[in-house]
Amino acid sequence: MKWRRPGGVLALGAALAVLPLAGCGTAAPEQSGRPEVAAAFYPLAFVASRVAGDHADVVNLTRPGGEPHDLELTFTETVTVADADLVVLLGGFQPSVDETAANVAQGRVLDAASVVDLEPVHTSAGDEHDHGDLDPHFWQDPLRMAALADAVADQLAAIDPAHRDDYLANARRLDADLAALDAEYRSGLADCELDTVVVSHDAFGYLARYGLHFEAINELSPDAEPSPADLARLHELARDEGITTIFSESLASPELADTLAGELGVTTAVLDPVEGLSDATADEDYLSLMRTNLAALEEANRCSAPR
Repeated sequence: MKWRRPGGVLALGAALAVLPLAGCGTAAPEQSGRPEVAAAFYPLAFVASRVAGDHADVVNLTRPGGEPHDLELTFTETVTVADADLVVLLGGFQPSVDETAANVAQGRVLDAASVVDLEPVHTSAGDEHDHGDLDPHFWQDPLRMAALADAVADQLAAIDPAHRDDYLANARRLDADLAALDAEYRSGLADCELDTVVVSHDAFGYLARYGLHFEAINELSPDAEPSPADLARLHELARDEGITTIFSESLASPELADTLAGELGVTTAVLDPVEGLSDATADEDYLSLMRTNLAALEEANRCSAPR
């Protein structure tokens, strides 16, 4: 049974004139006869893949090593969006994906922001975030990822009712894994000497539910430059709080974190924002990366049961 929609090519041709294209990329995926899901970036693709199991194909629109904030879709990726039976995106996080989906998507579109209850941005310096007043980094909260899994399962069950029970069962198994991860975070961070964490940019605000307070060098924009006043505030904070570690992150330059750590005489470590995989993390997944982050936080904050 084919899941392709007649008319998709015509709709695509009409819309391409208004879309930014960034080269041809690789060949479009072969039509498999299974439903196809286009996921905007890694955490969404992880959820979609776990829920889809063997019954649907999932394409991550953000390539490994790519910075999802900066994504501009290629021609091939635009065709993928047009042909997908389901597009999973996070409204406002990647404008290129939002615009492309609005113009060419012929299938269902699931905006994760509509099901995960995004929290307001909280920044210590009052900086404006590129993504508006809501913090998009919901995947740092395993329970919000579970809410997305349930929504993806409902969408795939409607698209492919013959495999409805399998999609729902896959979501339940993922929900259990995410609940276990949540329990590990609650236990691991329950008794720590420190509760303040200094990071490169504020991609970790949802971890506040585990009792942590995050101070960002670059606030919520990974490309922003901190002001002298921000750096002075962080110097004072680190001394007053006894900060042991300044965290940089994967997929971004560690230069500012390294400089600040050197000035303070403390160590540096890496927290992965889990926005995408790289060559170094190609064999990891969302669950393992989150557990690696937990171990790093336990060590830096002198928690009672470091891993």
